[in-house]
Amino acid sequence: MNILKFEERFPDEESCISFFKAKREQEGVVCKKCEEKEHYWLHSKSMFQCKSCGFRTSLKSGTVMENSNLSLRKWLMAMTFFSATKQGFTALELQRQMGFTRYQTVFDLCHKIRVIMGKRDDQYKLEDMVEYDEAYITKSTSAQKKKNLNRGRGTQQKSTVAVMAESTILEDPKTKKLTKSCRYFKMKKIEDLKAKTAEKLIKDFINKDAVLQTDDSTTYAKFEDFVDVHVTELSSTKEGRFNLKWAHTAISNLKSDLRKYKMISERRLQNYIDEFCYKLNRRYFGERLFDRLIIASIQPYWQSSG
Repeated sequence: MNILKFEERFPDEESCISFFKAKREQEGVVCKKCEEKEHYWLHSKSMFQCKSCGFRTSLKSGTVMENSNLSLRKWLMAMTFFSATKQGFTALELQRQMGFTRYQTVFDLCHKIRVIMGKRDDQYKLEDMVEYDEAYITKSTSAQKKKNLNRGRGTQQKSTVAVMAESTILEDPKTKKLTKSCRYFKMKKIEDLKAKTAEKLIKDFINKDAVLQTDDSTTYAKFEDFVDVHVTELSSTKEGRFNLKWAHTAISNLKSDLRKYKMISERRLQNYIDEFCYKLNRRYFGERLFDRLIIASIQPYWQSSG
């Protein structure tokens, strides 16, 4: 949805309230006090009231907007900008487009949206055939650390990111040539290259019945304990039966996308990666991406069930 359509759809705060109320009712409002799902709508207060215990829930409560002083319209406009492009959206550009005076307000808003993108994708596991590799992403480094940087894999100027790509082998019926079709991705910043770190990622984010493809690093030696089949190879060779085509493509695109941000801290890096993956996994959604982002924003992540 572009900004012109946004103005037509949401001309004022009332239209935003009506839209957001309908979305919350559609997804189900959960009482924080007793976890009841049946509610009345108090029109005069723009709040939901639990039919069981009488506890009241505001429109923003239990969503990414909870405790925010920004209007619903500003939140929806920010999500419009975020969902209108396949590339990452910088806080500086959002500040310019929406006319915010304080950069910190926009910066926090952007990262809250990125966090819900990551939480939404964490609900799903990869399956079938999955490629696994690691990437090294440049992060902001203090001047003091730059004086004594290590070279190679251990450099303090790089963060390590695990990349998982769900792919399917396709065979051309005429030529019998094998190609790959890619579906979904996951990317997680990791602290080290130890086997236990990689194994935990496999258990958390890849279905146990999957076929896992990696290079022949000794780090991946025991992956067969966590998946149905584990295939290793020299991924840089053309003779490889599978190779890590989509994992490498995703790494290249991620690095390209992150170049627009002047400074990315270690603490915030996962948020930027989550935005990249969320959009990549929904690359064919078009204008539906806005509504999907709204649904992600109203999920009650405070519940124990997650």
